[in-house]
Amino acid sequence: MGRSILYLLSMKKKIVLYSLWGFVLFLGCSKDSDVTSTNSTGVDKSGNLLTTGVSASDLLGNANFDKLLIEIAYVAGFQPSIEAMANFENFLQERTFKENIEFRYRSYSSPLKETLTLQEVVDLESENRTAYNEGSTLALYIYFSDAAADTDNEEENLVTLGAVYRNTSMVIYEQTVRDLANNSNTIRVEDVETATLLHEMGHLFGLVGLSNTPVNAHEDPDAENHCNVAGCLMRAELQFGSSLLKIMQNNAAKGSAVIPDFDAECLLDLQQYGGR
Repeated sequence: MGRSILYLLSMKKKIVLYSLWGFVLFLGCSKDSDVTSTNSTGVDKSGNLLTTGVSASDLLGNANFDKLLIEIAYVAGFQPSIEAMANFENFLQERTFKENIEFRYRSYSSPLKETLTLQEVVDLESENRTAYNEGSTLALYIYFSDAAADTDNEEENLVTLGAVYRNTSMVIYEQTVRDLANNSNTIRVEDVETATLLHEMGHLFGLVGLSNTPVNAHEDPDAENHCNVAGCLMRAELQFGSSLLKIMQNNAAKGSAVIPDFDAECLLDLQQYGGR
């Protein structure tokens, strides 16, 4: 498992998106805390307890799995917007060869915590996740939380928007996403949700250098597992000296696409790994 950080620096506060953290934690968790199958249901979970990025070719191509089942687990009242999920599906259709994509929504009560550790996110997945790889279906799990990440630092105005862990697992800190969008008069919640989902999915696709070797060297030496090409979706935004929010606002003002896209190097990698 790798480690990756996307920084979002707004005019009023710095926003940090940690994307893949806890190498030791999750290596141990995958071996010890989780089991490959449960005695009660007999569900084989082993294919969904792997290192981040190792399923890139399966997510992008159809050789082993021709259907993608995406389980959206959310705290009641924190369901992602219809527009963001439509954008996410369009993104998957554009960048992968998956033509059969299904979304399954499940609402859960709040864990009643102000913050969640990544281990607690893992525990919630163990309790709530119902979709695992089966036959030719590859399952992806995304949890939309009402709690913030425990790594947030209010004194330094550092907050976490989302994280990718393992090969088919993602958490989006929905309340934090909404708070960020509320700092702008032009960028909507749907925009921030979309940007976060797409960036994190890029990491599940193996970008940048996660369990896969890039075609050309383009990893930012100052931001592990992020692209060094300006304007790329996989860029660690702090390196620009401005935030993703500001970039999105500038794009909107110019009439350009609000959400950053992959640069040519990341697209080349995706094609190498089996995508479009």
